[in-house]
Amino acid sequence: MNPFSIAIHGGAGTLLKGQMTPEKEENYRKTLENALSAGFEALNSGKSATDVVSLAVQILEDSPLFNAGKGSVFTAEGTHEMDAAIMEGKDLQAGAVSLVSGIKNPILLARDVMEKSEHVFLAGTGAMNFAKSLGYTLEEAAYFYDELRYQQWQELKGTTHFQLDHSKSKETKESKFGTVGAVACDKYGNLAAATSTGGMTNKNWGRIGDTSIIGAGNYANNATCAVSCTGSGEFFIRGVAAYDVSCLMEYKGLSLAEAAAEVVHKRLMNIGGDGGLIAVDTQGNVALPFNTEGMYRGLRTSTGKSIIAIYGD
Repeated sequence: MNPFSIAIHGGAGTLLKGQMTPEKEENYRKTLENALSAGFEALNSGKSATDVVSLAVQILEDSPLFNAGKGSVFTAEGTHEMDAAIMEGKDLQAGAVSLVSGIKNPILLARDVMEKSEHVFLAGTGAMNFAKSLGYTLEEAAYFYDELRYQQWQELKGTTHFQLDHSKSKETKESKFGTVGAVACDKYGNLAAATSTGGMTNKNWGRIGDTSIIGAGNYANNATCAVSCTGSGEFFIRGVAAYDVSCLMEYKGLSLAEAAAEVVHKRLMNIGGDGGLIAVDTQGNVALPFNTEGMYRGLRTSTGKSIIAIYGD
């Protein structure tokens, strides 16, 4: 049996001890634990890496604590536009959606693009029409409403400014952070990665970040690794960050830890990018680098390693 493992993230950013109330921090840890435990149990029972990352991300999307699914931020028009992507390492199959609204779990729609269409990436009206053709029930706007997210938008409403969800600007101690993701290596040595986000507060013009772009914010290849990113999306796109980790392993022979660190601590920072990523290889090794104060993260392996953490400790 191949060593197996799962890692998850809930966003990277200005996560400082004392910034949240103890109750809020405990809620984050519990939600991360729920997603991690469900994913690991599924791996242990023989589920595929694809099933596992989809399940873990779905649990995080269902929580209002993270900027994905239920907790998605408001656009400049006061709506919610969500992005998601999923990829399998075995055959490099992938599916992604962007600018979708009313979809409770965008990661499930991304998976349907991968498995039930002949395409990889659907966006906007087309993605919504695809969802409707499959019988998706659209949630009312009230499902996605969150008072803190609304207040974040009010601070920027009517301006041309936008805010990364992990930005230091105008944050309060109760502020919530992030894009969510999961990577896994299953008992059969197959890899998969999944990522989901609500994007930027007050974003305009149909802005798309790295999450739904294969190779930028999400990537999986059994020859190397599976990666899910979080942070300043424009920089992850410009650096083709997720694929860059894979390339460093494939063409330079770097280990997973070395490649992930090179991308996060050098290549992204050289162009001004902040954030982090989670990655796993076919031996079940896990890397969780970030260049911000913290990153909601967790990992569990068949060798007994288990971590849930928030800060840079």
